[in-house]
Amino acid sequence: MITPVLVTGTAGFIGFHVVRRLLEQGNRVVGYDNMSDYYSVTLKEARLAELLKLDGFSFVRADLSDKPSLETVFRQYMPAVVIHLAAQPGVRYSLENPDAYVQANLVGFVNILECCRHYDAEHLLYASSSSVYGSNKKLPFAVEDRVDNPISLYAATKKSNELMAHTYSYLFGLPTTGMRFFTVYGPWGRPDMSPILFMDAINAGRPIKVFNNGKMMRDFTYIDDVVNGVLALIDKSAALDPPTEDAPYKIYNIGNNRPEKLLDFIALLEEFSGKKAIMEFLPLQPGDVLATYADIDDLVRDTGVKPETPLRAGLERFVKWWTEYNVDGV
Repeated sequence: MITPVLVTGTAGFIGFHVVRRLLEQGNRVVGYDNMSDYYSVTLKEARLAELLKLDGFSFVRADLSDKPSLETVFRQYMPAVVIHLAAQPGVRYSLENPDAYVQANLVGFVNILECCRHYDAEHLLYASSSSVYGSNKKLPFAVEDRVDNPISLYAATKKSNELMAHTYSYLFGLPTTGMRFFTVYGPWGRPDMSPILFMDAINAGRPIKVFNNGKMMRDFTYIDDVVNGVLALIDKSAALDPPTEDAPYKIYNIGNNRPEKLLDFIALLEEFSGKKAIMEFLPLQPGDVLATYADIDDLVRDTGVKPETPLRAGLERFVKWWTEYNVDGV
């Protein structure tokens, strides 16, 4: 693999795991993160502390909307590969604070594209999301499906990223690979997502909010399987095998290829925690979808990578981590 690798969103959930794997494989990695307080900064600092124990890691604390700081990083390190995972996440929060999504997901992404263009990056991989499929009724979701009807601002920004990436691939020959992630979970996860929200509530005896009366399905994807997909795509540059003659641009789904019922997910958390969940059933929320299901045929064909972690095994590992993390009082 070509080094150094620049990874944005280093202190985030997926970013942390991707960087750790890269470092464990002997790569040099430059991390970039603004340590936003959208969720627990303490958790982000704990992730970062784990990475700083490893050789080959450099870290820059700055915002993606701060273009001069980003340019300084590109000039200093000249990364050949850029893995852009930083973003303002969350479907529901986008209803409350749209400006955060414009700055992080749109302005920040343009700055990444411009730096990749002017500092000769060889490959940009960036995080998209299963949310771009909106309320598509066809399952499983395939990358060839139409995705021009987003139902949340978050989804709209992610689709915008894909469009902007295609433009830079077409105009400047920048190889770009978009990765549509499907409901990632596992150790060191985000506290605004259901696994930690549910475990915190179950442990404290508080009700958990179960939307659409529990009649939802998600393609829950374990973090190690996501990292396997990301790393496999680093060397699979679209420049080597462009889908068209004029744009080295590709998109892949990275998911488990198996939707699970939300109520089954909760039942496993109950089993592994040894505690019963108190469920508060609520209607479907604006921006939510009933089901997600990833068609990963393209990923398997081009990389040979397949998900290896069933939900039961993944949640058992997650609950073990959650228990140890809370006991340590981090």
